[in-house]
Amino acid sequence: MIWPFKPRSRKQIARIEVSGAIAGATRKRVLEALKTVEEREFPALLLRIDSPGGTVGDSQEIYSALKRLSEKIKIVASFGNISASGGVYIGMGANYIVANPGTITGSIGVILRGNNLERLLEKVGVSFKVIKSGPYKDILAFDRELTEPEAHILQSLIDTSYLQFVQTVADARKLAVDTVKSFADGRVFTGEQAQELGLVDRLGTEEDARRWAAELAGLDPEKTRCYNLEERKPFWSRVVPSTSQTRSGVRAGLDWMEFELSTSGLPLWLYRP
Repeated sequence: MIWPFKPRSRKQIARIEVSGAIAGATRKRVLEALKTVEEREFPALLLRIDSPGGTVGDSQEIYSALKRLSEKIKIVASFGNISASGGVYIGMGANYIVANPGTITGSIGVILRGNNLERLLEKVGVSFKVIKSGPYKDILAFDRELTEPEAHILQSLIDTSYLQFVQTVADARKLAVDTVKSFADGRVFTGEQAQELGLVDRLGTEEDARRWAAELAGLDPEKTRCYNLEERKPFWSRVVPSTSQTRSGVRAGLDWMEFELSTSGLPLWLYRP
């Protein structure tokens, strides 16, 4: 696609925000935004991350796209209030990372949860008859306890995903794998501690990250502004914007519940406070 505003784009910094749990919708939006950044030839990208993480595959696809783009333009990631687990993973796709001193980050690891409702179902007199092609086809079924062989299979899956995470951090931050493993045990730490560990380059605000991105692109940080590549809102929310914080909070709660239900039984790079 030929864009008519390429000269202006070269004098601006693109800005993409990743907020909330990372799942399919986030991946689709961010990948489309990254394509726009490349097509319009922005010289730099400010990536704002305020996310507890999310699904493994979606985080990996965003990271891979950022890594490819970082070979063509400068990308500075800004960690906000929280950038943990999958939020850290996608941040590894940036050339440089800035975090607030009090940013909650880390939580490098993998979690998988299932629900066992066997006792409840027994009380209400409900049982399931299962016909399956193999012994593990209903692994993590909610109506029975996990067997020992199943636990070994799932632990192996988690271990593999964990090693992928550790290797990515080690490569991106130029750290030894054993060094990353020493703090990649699921713990969270502040942005200040993350800098000491080598996970972030500088401490500062999003504004500091914007100025740094401008300097890296050879632009004047005093004059350079961001072009926000935002999620397009539904028509009615643009015509009649919501003024109720309560409604917004309910919506956020419902979105989180939907995420929890849709990812039950999936390996997650997610910080659960």
